[in-house]
Amino acid sequence: MSDQYSSREQRRKQKENSKRGRGKQKGDKGKKSLFKRVLAIILLLGVICFVIGVGTFAYIASTAPELDDAKLTDPVSSVILDKNGKEITELGGEKRELVTYDEIPDKVKNAFIATEDVRFYKHSGIDFYRIGGAAVANVTSGFGAEGASTITQQVIKMSVLTPEKTVTRKVQEMWLALQLERKYSKEEILAMYLNKIDYARSQVFGVKKAAEFFFGKDLDELTLEEAALLAGLPQAPGAYDPYTHPDRAEKRRNTVLNLMAKHGFASKEEVEKAKQVPVTKSLIPIDEQEETDGEYTTFIDEVVKEVKQKTDVDVYSAGLKIHTTLDTDAQDYVDELLSTDNMVNWPDDKFQAGFTVVDTKTGAIRAVGAGRNRVARGLSFATGVNRQPGSTIKPILDYGPAVENLKWSTYHQLKDEPYEYSDGTHIGNYGGNYHGTVSIRKALEQSYNIPALKTFQAVGAEKAREFGTDLGLNLPDPITEAYSIGGFSGGVTPTQMAGAYSAFGNNGVYNTPHTVTKVEFPDGNVMNLSPESDSVMHDYTAYMVTDMLKDVVKKGTGKAVSVPNATVAGKTGTTNFSKEDREKYNIPSSASPDAWFVGYSPNYTIAVWTGYENIEKGKYYMDTSQELGMAKQIFSKVMTHVSEDVKDEDFKKPSSVSEVTVEKGSANPGRLASKYTPDSAKVTELFVKGTEPSKVSKTYEKKAEEKEKEEKKEDTDVKKPSGLSASYNKASNQIVLNWNYSGDTDGVSFRVSSTVDGQAGSSTTTNGTSATFEASSPNGNYTFTVVAVNSSGDESDGASTSLRIGTGEGSAGTDEETDDNNQDDQQGTRPEDEQPSEDDSGSDDDNNNNNDDTNDEQNNEQPTPTQPTTPPSGNNGNGEETDDGTGGNGGNTETPTQPETETETPTTPTQPETETPTTPTQPETAQ
Repeated sequence: MSDQYSSREQRRKQKENSKRGRGKQKGDKGKKSLFKRVLAIILLLGVICFVIGVGTFAYIASTAPELDDAKLTDPVSSVILDKNGKEITELGGEKRELVTYDEIPDKVKNAFIATEDVRFYKHSGIDFYRIGGAAVANVTSGFGAEGASTITQQVIKMSVLTPEKTVTRKVQEMWLALQLERKYSKEEILAMYLNKIDYARSQVFGVKKAAEFFFGKDLDELTLEEAALLAGLPQAPGAYDPYTHPDRAEKRRNTVLNLMAKHGFASKEEVEKAKQVPVTKSLIPIDEQEETDGEYTTFIDEVVKEVKQKTDVDVYSAGLKIHTTLDTDAQDYVDELLSTDNMVNWPDDKFQAGFTVVDTKTGAIRAVGAGRNRVARGLSFATGVNRQPGSTIKPILDYGPAVENLKWSTYHQLKDEPYEYSDGTHIGNYGGNYHGTVSIRKALEQSYNIPALKTFQAVGAEKAREFGTDLGLNLPDPITEAYSIGGFSGGVTPTQMAGAYSAFGNNGVYNTPHTVTKVEFPDGNVMNLSPESDSVMHDYTAYMVTDMLKDVVKKGTGKAVSVPNATVAGKTGTTNFSKEDREKYNIPSSASPDAWFVGYSPNYTIAVWTGYENIEKGKYYMDTSQELGMAKQIFSKVMTHVSEDVKDEDFKKPSSVSEVTVEKGSANPGRLASKYTPDSAKVTELFVKGTEPSKVSKTYEKKAEEKEKEEKKEDTDVKKPSGLSASYNKASNQIVLNWNYSGDTDGVSFRVSSTVDGQAGSSTTTNGTSATFEASSPNGNYTFTVVAVNSSGDESDGASTSLRIGTGEGSAGTDEETDDNNQDDQQGTRPEDEQPSEDDSGSDDDNNNNNDDTNDEQNNEQPTPTQPTTPPSGNNGNGEETDDGTGGNGGNTETPTQPETETETPTTPTQPETETPTTPTQPETAQ
C-alpha cells in the first residue's frame, strides 16, 4: 500500500510541476512578445525620424545655392558704401596672390592638415568620425567647445554661404561639401582653402601672400616653425597676431608643431628644435611693410574689424556690399586736420591726437581721427589705445549716478574742505585750495575733486560701476575710490568715451558706437549689424548732467571751447605722471601725459585725446598751455565743421525735471527764495520732479519788514525843520531866524517860540521859513524853537538854536550855546534816529551768501591718479585746468550768511575700498 501511495503522490507532483512549467512558458512567451512590440515601435519611430530627417535634409539641401567655380577659385571683392549709399572703395581681388597645389611645400600642407583636418584625405567632405567627437565634446564641455568642420566645409563657408550659425546653413554647408568633393580633387580643394585664408591684415590673404608679408619669403623657403605659425594663425588671426601678441602666437605655433609630431608629419627632434626659435626672430618689422593706402583707410580699418567680429567673414573675398556710417565730408576734414598744419599749430612732430565723431542720436561713427601720420592697419589712437580719462570720468562715475540713484538736484550742497580717502590718504584740489560749501553744479563746472569723491562715496562703488558699465566702459569689479577722479588701473578709448557721453545728449539712451549698419551677401541675404538702443538712465539724469556740463563750457574749465553754430556741453580732463616716471625721465611736476575734452551737441558727440605715444627721455609730455589746450582746440574746430549745415537746437527739458529758484546758502534740499530775497542771493537750479524744496527762506524777511516799517513811518511823520540859524542886527535891534524844510510844504505852517534868559518870550506862526523878533533885552541869552505843523495838527520834533547879545557884543556868531542839533545840521551830519543800523553797516548779506559765486577763472581739477592701488603722496593740491594755463586761485571760500540749518555733506563710507585709492602726486596742469 505504501508503494502505491508513493507512486500516486509522485504522479500528482509531476502533474503539478507540469502545469507550473506550462504557466512559466506562457509567461516567458508574453514577455518576449511585449519586448518585440516595443522594439518594433522603436524601430518604426527610428525609421520615421530617419525619413523625416532625410526629407528635411533633402529639402534644406535643395535650397542651397549652386557651386560657382569663380567664387571657389577667385577672390571676390567687397564694396564699401558711405552713409548715403555711395561707393567709396572696393576691397579684395588684387590683394591676393594665388598658388597651385604643386607650388605648396609638403611642410606647409602638413602643418595645415595636422591642425585643421587630419583626416582630410580619408573623408568625402564630411568627417562623421570627427562630428561624433565634437558632439561628445560639446555635451561634456559646453556647446561650441569643439568644431567639426572639415577643410572642404570651410571652403564652402568662405566662398558660398553666409556665416550665421544656424541648422539650415550647416545642412547646406554639408550638402555643398559633398558636391564639392564630387566635382574637385582633394588637391584642388586644399589649394582653394590655402588661397582663401584671412590673416586679419588687409593685404594678407592666402598662404603665399602671408609668407611674403610676415617673413619676406616664398613658400618653399619657409622653415618648419614658420610654416607652423602660418598654420596656427587662421583660428584667431587677431588674437594670435605675432606683431601685437607674440606670446600668444608662439604658444599657438608650438601647439601646431606638437600636432605635426603627433600625427607623424614631423619628428620629435625637429619639433623640439623648431620650438626653441623665438616667434619674432624671422618676422619683418611692421614699420618696414610695404602697404598701399587709399582714401579713408583708417575708417575702413574699423569697418573691416567690425564686419569680421560680427560675421566672421573674409571681407576681402566674400563679395559683400557693406553699408557704413561714414560721412566723407567729416572724414576729409579730420584727415586734413591731422595730416597738415593748416588748421592747428601742432607743438611738434611727436605730438599725437585721437578722436571719434559720433552721431549723438544713433551712435553711428561719422569720422575717425586715428592719429597724425597714420597708415592703414596701424595703431589707432581713437580705438586701439587705452588712456586714463582724468576728470572726464566725473559725470559718468560721480554726478550721473548721484542724480540717477539719489535724485540729487543740481543745487545739492557739498563742502569742499580738507578731506581723505576712506583709508586715510589725503586728497586735494588743484593748488591745494578749498572752496567751502558749493553746489554739485559748481563743483563739476570748476572740477573740484573733493566734492567728486564725496559724491562717489555717497553713491557707492557698486552703483557707480554699474552706471559706467551700462555706458560701454570696461570697468573691473570692484572699482576703487580713485576711479572717482579718473585714476584707472587700465583706461578708456576716445570711441568708448564718445559713446558714453552721447547717452547724456540722447535722453539717456545708449547706442554702441559702430561703423557698419548692414551687409549684403552675394546670395542676396542681408544681415543687419546696427546695435540695438538701450535706455540706461532716466531722462532727468541725462538732462540735468547735460545742463551742468553746459556751464562747464560757458564759464568753467572748458570755456576755451568755441562752437558758434551749436549748443555744446562737455568736460575737460588731464592726468599726471607717476612719481617713478617723473624721476626716471626727469619730468617736471607740472607735466601731463594726457589731456582730454569730451563734448556733445544734440547732433554730434566728439571725444578728443591728446598726448604722446610713449614716455621717453626727452620732451614727450605736455607742459604748456598750448599743448594742454590742443584737445579743446581740436574739438572746437571739428564740431564747428560738422555742425555747419545742421540747425542749432538746444537740449529739450523733459517733464520729469523742475526748474526752481532757491536762496543761495540754504541747506539741502535748499529753501525757496522769498519775495524779500535779493536777486544776488537767488539761483535757479534743476530738481527731479517730486523732490523740489517746499519751505521758503526767512533769511531776508525780518530785515525787509523792519525796512518797510521805517519807510512807512517816514512817509506819515511830519518832517523836522533843519538848518535853523539866528543873527542879530544891532542897528534895528532885531533878531532874524532862517531855517530849511525838506518835507511837503502843502498845508504846513511853522510855530516859532522864544525864551530870554530862561523866561518865555514872544512867539509867532508863519508859512515861510524865516521870522523876525525884536530884541526885548539889550543883554540876554535868547533861545528859539521852530516846530512844523501840518493841516491835521500833527507836529514835528522841534529844531532849536541859541544867541547871546549884550553891551559891546557883536551880532550872531558869538554865542557859546549853539544847539547840538543845529551844529549837526550845519556840519552836514544826521540826527541820531537817521544813523544807519548795525545790520546795514558794512556786512551786506550779498557778501556772505556766495556759495555758487566763486571766481569762474578758478580751476581745481584733481589730476588723475596713475597708481590707483597706492595711496597718494607729495603735493595733492590738484585741479582742473584754466584757459590760460595758470590754475585756480582758490582764495574765495564761500560761507552762507544765515543758513536755516547746517549744510549737509555726504557720509564717508566706514569701510575702506578693497583696493587702496591713489591720488595723483602731481597736480593737473591748468588748461
